Amino acid sequence: MTAMDTIRDMIAAQRAELAEVLAGLPAPSWDEPTLCAGWRVREVVAHITMPFRFSGRRFALELAKSRGRFNDMADRVARRDAAAMSPADLTGAVRSNTGHPWKPPGGGYTGALAHDLIHGLDLTVPLGLDRPVPEERLRLVLPASLSDRSVKFFGVDLDGIELRAQDMDWTLGAGVPLTGAAADLLLVLCGRTLPTGRLAGEPSARFTRPGPRG
Repeated sequence: MTAMDTIRDMIAAQRAELAEVLAGLPAPSWDEPTLCAGWRVREVVAHITMPFRFSGRRFALELAKSRGRFNDMADRVARRDAAAMSPADLTGAVRSNTGHPWKPPGGGYTGALAHDLIHGLDLTVPLGLDRPVPEERLRLVLPASLSDRSVKFFGVDLDGIELRAQDMDWTLGAGVPLTGAAADLLLVLCGRTLPTGRLAGEPSARFTRPGPRG
């Protein structure tokens, strides 16, 4: 088996696990907020499955409608499709595409794994569904240095901070420690703010959502 085959197997497993989670969600959970600002669970799943449901031509047409602004297009399409598709439809779009060969432009299969893994966490973490992410998947997705393209893409200010995973041997940066599970630190790198109690260290307040007022 080649390294590419191994990554594709990880992608298929990631999608199958997500489909299992979605199939078990009670109806109200589909309207719960996620770590993606402004998106509920249904919008995140619509976004995850967009590459499976759209041909290259349709993608180009949708992008043209948004004048080439991908983020605008992604938000518009996610909201539209989330309203049009039932939870069963959205779950089925994940389950029936575990082996889909989509790759993000310039990202390869590692980028596809990152896309599915991160957006899966975007919905499972706020729902309190703490499913462990296998270390071998995280190893492929976590950056090795602050100069990695993924770190620059999200532009999170980590000046004077060292990210330090509690559940595997991985650190990034230098300075005051910010500790947590590797999957949670990956979300920090992606610009997410996490529920309280998931991060520790002096910088944790910067990356944590305020808790409900008593």
